[in-house]
Amino acid sequence: MEPPQPRSKDAPGTGQRRPWVVGVSGASGTPYAASVLRALLHAGEAVDLVVSRASRLTLLDETGIAFRDAHWHEDLRRWLARGADGTPDRFEATLPDLSDVRHWAPGDLAAGPSSGSYPVKGMLIVPASTACVAGVALGLSKDLLQRTASVTLKERRPLVVALRETPLSGQTLKHLVALDQAGAVVLPASPAFYAGATQIQDLVDFVAGRVLDAAGVPHKLYRRWEGAIGGSRGDD
Repeated sequence: MEPPQPRSKDAPGTGQRRPWVVGVSGASGTPYAASVLRALLHAGEAVDLVVSRASRLTLLDETGIAFRDAHWHEDLRRWLARGADGTPDRFEATLPDLSDVRHWAPGDLAAGPSSGSYPVKGMLIVPASTACVAGVALGLSKDLLQRTASVTLKERRPLVVALRETPLSGQTLKHLVALDQAGAVVLPASPAFYAGATQIQDLVDFVAGRVLDAAGVPHKLYRRWEGAIGGSRGDD
């Protein structure tokens, strides 16, 4: 059965759907992408999804889920229902509506997001591998993810790059500086502990929340700092 077609999320006064493009590269950290996707959809945002070939191997390794172009809607639902701790149905009861997700195959260089005339709000690469960072920094377009990132930069749209790697080589640091100078937000997947995390999902959601903060998308993924020492523990 064909997946439902996306509803229209119109930009004010344009009558055009304007999604966020979420690119998932091959770095470890597929729970970060799942958290970002759930939060975007809960916020009422439309999403165009590009899952790279390398990321499918990572997803299979980290979750046991095989992401297939022909069955992407079913596979995406299984992925988003899964918790960062491996619980397969943790978010099943609260899954957002997936009808406004549009999937593009990574090898489809004729896809909508490959053109600057295709209306989008911006792009979030979560997680971003060093290979992905290098390709985008050098302006390569070896696949749809890199091409869309290049288009995002040239059109001066928001680009958030959530790097997931450690340690960093000098060459990668140069690439990150180049992305910053080109206007991207370089956001390392670096969890913080002041929000009172008690489980893996809390740490994942913190990083996802910071990605959405950089994009200007409202969410309730983590407890914000309010200036009170010990506030995350409920200390007086």
